[in-house]
Amino acid sequence: MKTFRPEEPSIQKRAIDFFFRVAELINCIVNKIIKSTEPLTCGLLVLLVSITFSDVIMRYVFNSGSVGLQELEWHLFSAIFLLGGAITLREDKHVRVDLIYRSKLLQKRHRAFVDICGILFFLLPFCTVIIITSAPFVYDAYYHDEISPDAGGLPHRWIIKLTLPLGFILIVFQGFVSLKQNLLTIIKNS
Repeated sequence: MKTFRPEEPSIQKRAIDFFFRVAELINCIVNKIIKSTEPLTCGLLVLLVSITFSDVIMRYVFNSGSVGLQELEWHLFSAIFLLGGAITLREDKHVRVDLIYRSKLLQKRHRAFVDICGILFFLLPFCTVIIITSAPFVYDAYYHDEISPDAGGLPHRWIIKLTLPLGFILIVFQGFVSLKQNLLTIIKNS
């Protein structure tokens, strides 16, 4: 009498399953990292509004301004913009030509293919160039302890310059998560 043994999954099937489990783990880690930047970005936005309000009051009511406050406003705005890029990409609220992309002409898998092409040919190469070229920029500012050239300006310019590669690293992480999600969409809808 023969006993029934379920077939062992092929090596290829096990490798694909392993790939998707690892990808899901990375997806969870990246989502946690990017979600942790949301309160920081929101807090910076509230701080920016408060500082801008106080700067306007000081300038127009008391006829007194501060170069340091104005520089801080610029720095906060750039930090919000750079750190919020990955959040925007995760929420799928980034800029694209929605006239065709969101039309009824494209099916879900076609949209996923367009997203994959955009990530592979535009997003990842552009972010890589920015990260590679901004790293020496940050290092030089740190090494030389760069300060503002304006009298009354802010010291430690490397801190704000660090948000440039950091923001694009977060976008790259989210780009890989989006790439995985779009690949799954194509596989499921094929």
